[in-house]
Amino acid sequence: MNGVKILYVEDELFLAKIVRESLESRGFDVMMESDGNKVFEVFQKTKPDICVLDIMLPNKDGFAIADEIRTVDKQVPIIFLTAKTQTEDLVKGFSLGGNDYIRKPFSMEELIVRIHNLLKRKVDDAQNKVTDIVAIGKYHFHLTRQLLVNGKEERKLSFRESELLKILYENRHKIIDRKDILNLLWGNDSFFNSRNLDVYVTKLRSYFKDEPSLEIITIKGIGYRFVTG
Repeated sequence: MNGVKILYVEDELFLAKIVRESLESRGFDVMMESDGNKVFEVFQKTKPDICVLDIMLPNKDGFAIADEIRTVDKQVPIIFLTAKTQTEDLVKGFSLGGNDYIRKPFSMEELIVRIHNLLKRKVDDAQNKVTDIVAIGKYHFHLTRQLLVNGKEERKLSFRESELLKILYENRHKIIDRKDILNLLWGNDSFFNSRNLDVYVTKLRSYFKDEPSLEIITIKGIGYRFVTG
């Protein structure tokens, strides 16, 4: 991965040194920072291809940093590193635009696989992108801005809601395997991610409740089919 720039944020200096050296040995260009207050400035100066953020940091946590990054860049992949296990913490991370998370302690191979997957998805999205606005029934879905528009009414979608709607739209009228959606959105089909998917599907259904021609149908034991009229 020569030339790929990683912004790596970690305040456990011994761990940070090991991770940085492991990534650099595989050809990544690593910018490392331990102070949460300095990360956004580093991000703006270096324009990394991917961010790996520890959640628990001095001065400013990884959630606040991700929120700052998303104000200027909606596309750069963000991986959270976390020792936390509470569901609400991880859901918060995804709602702020996180793409993936890894629980501590983690293996370097796991981190590298997840970095590769997100970078590949970023390239694939750029290659496959045909238009930034698509019509879904009486709604217009702005992919980059993550907006669902109905006349003068605009609804700002979370990153995860937007990605799920994009998958459903691109595969409309087809049956989409639940495991495929989980792997596309989170990189695995764990029980925790499966419950998160249920929440996001319910939210999208509520957004389309005023448009009878739009329906996200559950195919029991398999997945979903998005009917658009």
